[in-house]
Amino acid sequence: MFDTMTLTKAVAALCGAFLVLLLGKWVAEELYHVEAHGEASYVIEVASDEPTEEVEEVSFEELMAAADPAKGAKVFKKCSACHKLEDGANSTGPFLYGLVGRDIASVDGFGYSGALAGLDGSWTAEELDAFLTKPSSYASGTSMSFAGLKKQNDRVNLIAYLDSLDD
Repeated sequence: MFDTMTLTKAVAALCGAFLVLLLGKWVAEELYHVEAHGEASYVIEVASDEPTEEVEEVSFEELMAAADPAKGAKVFKKCSACHKLEDGANSTGPFLYGLVGRDIASVDGFGYSGALAGLDGSWTAEELDAFLTKPSSYASGTSMSFAGLKKQNDRVNLIAYLDSLDD
């Protein structure tokens, strides 16, 4: 039942199928290979990525003047996992009562990371806005793992809320 002729036919069928596969691959590469045909005969122009209308940029002072501390209280819920609002009540992070205008890394009894301890100045509204955008890029090496607030309105409302706490 299984003789040399049957074995020869089976091997020939496998080799023939493999040859057809290789020839098909070669033909497909010749047909669809971009460099083989040179430049495109025509170019499709697409719309420009530039906006047609210029967006009017609002200054930070105007945003702060229009900030809503009530909305900032809602945004603070993201911060409340690590920060407290009571004066002197440190948690995972330092207390935030009286933060606006306070020196950076100046809470007694809280162990700041070297990245924040090495910064000079005070927490102005502009500095807080830059910090809250992405804390890890503002103070590289900070131990604060918060990703940041992407929306500027959220940041401005939060700063207004923190500033309203201590009058």
